[in-house]
Amino acid sequence: MPPFSPTHWQTHAETPDDVVARLKSGMNVFIHGAAATPTPLLEALARRSDLENVRLWHLHLEGPVPFADPAHAAHLRSVSLFTGPSLRSMVNEGHADFVPVFLSDIPSLFTSGQVRLDAAIVQLSPPDRHGLCTLGTSIDAARAAVDTAGIVLAEINAAMPRTHGHSAVPLASVTAFCTTDRPLPTRPAHPPSAVTSAIGEQVANLVEDGACLQLGIGAIPDAVLSRLGNRHDLGIHTEMFSDNVVPLVEGGVITNRLKTIHPGRIVTSFVAGSPRLFEFVNDNPLVEFHPCDRTNDTLAIRKNDRTTAINSALQIDLTGQVCADSIGHAIHSGIGGQMDFMRGAAMSRGGKPIIALPATAAGGTISRIVSELNPGAGVVTTRGHVHWVVTEYGAVNLHGRTLSERGQLLISIAHPDFRADLTDRLRQLKRFV
Repeated sequence: MPPFSPTHWQTHAETPDDVVARLKSGMNVFIHGAAATPTPLLEALARRSDLENVRLWHLHLEGPVPFADPAHAAHLRSVSLFTGPSLRSMVNEGHADFVPVFLSDIPSLFTSGQVRLDAAIVQLSPPDRHGLCTLGTSIDAARAAVDTAGIVLAEINAAMPRTHGHSAVPLASVTAFCTTDRPLPTRPAHPPSAVTSAIGEQVANLVEDGACLQLGIGAIPDAVLSRLGNRHDLGIHTEMFSDNVVPLVEGGVITNRLKTIHPGRIVTSFVAGSPRLFEFVNDNPLVEFHPCDRTNDTLAIRKNDRTTAINSALQIDLTGQVCADSIGHAIHSGIGGQMDFMRGAAMSRGGKPIIALPATAAGGTISRIVSELNPGAGVVTTRGHVHWVVTEYGAVNLHGRTLSERGQLLISIAHPDFRADLTDRLRQLKRFV
């Protein structure tokens, strides 16, 4: 294929309404997510009042999501594979669907044909001299979607970073596209609180020199990363990362030198954060973006020594069962990659799977460490997979411990106001030795 000149390819651009005019009733449609959410095309899609029974498959979406309205539910049915604030109420009020699934298993839903995608709506970086766009800041399941969908409809955004790894999409494979030059949605930094600072300190104490980190976005990961400036030769193999990784790379703390899988490279599936982060990953060959069935492959994760997986929870019971996707029956997020990395870290030589959470919720009125999970709560990580649990009151390792030992260890890191009641409950269960 001959190279595209800027004036050549842009002449084929269409309006967002013309691009989505190719969608038909009854289609299965993938929607690109996180910072790559193709907002102008979603706005045009929401204007299509003639469509019926269109199912929109997606992970969490950023920025305005115009179809996240009950008024659209009759003809545009959202199916969250991992949900977020824009779709939570829709899911929990029955106006949208939710699929509990490991992040590592999502691409195979599309590639196996279990979910036959008729179309993929994505956001791409502009094509280079070879006519290759990239999936930019979010590869996750979008790689499988563009490779299997019947048609690919794109927003080509001049502001979308060009990323390395398994990210390239030939412009020739795009059915139709519009062009934009708009900022990506950003995630604000999380100012540390006394609680998150204390948790960050506890977790950072578990991170050894040479560790390979998996961690997400939020106040606790930020607090951990801010305390790793004196470590050496850290690596990153994760499903996503945010801004606080950047200063550790620039300061020589993160070198990826000791990794077995993709040595010398940060490996991720997507990123979310500030313009500084997007500039860091733009055309940076030291950051490789791969699909989530690669980043979250337990067999790959375990090959990096000292894999340290840092994940969060909404609740944990006194046996170690972790709920991370729902508050009772109400879906909050999704299974995501927690189990992929918890198991991978446990199997890594010198690895540490870590669940880190504040001891309380609702302004200190509710304990997150409980005698039993709320009715309807989903067990994302089983008690057999849990090792380290960290709150602002300490860090305990449950691996190989009895039920009575687990209960007493968890009570020791619960908020002091709830320890007596939890101890009484443990006695009632005949598990206090």
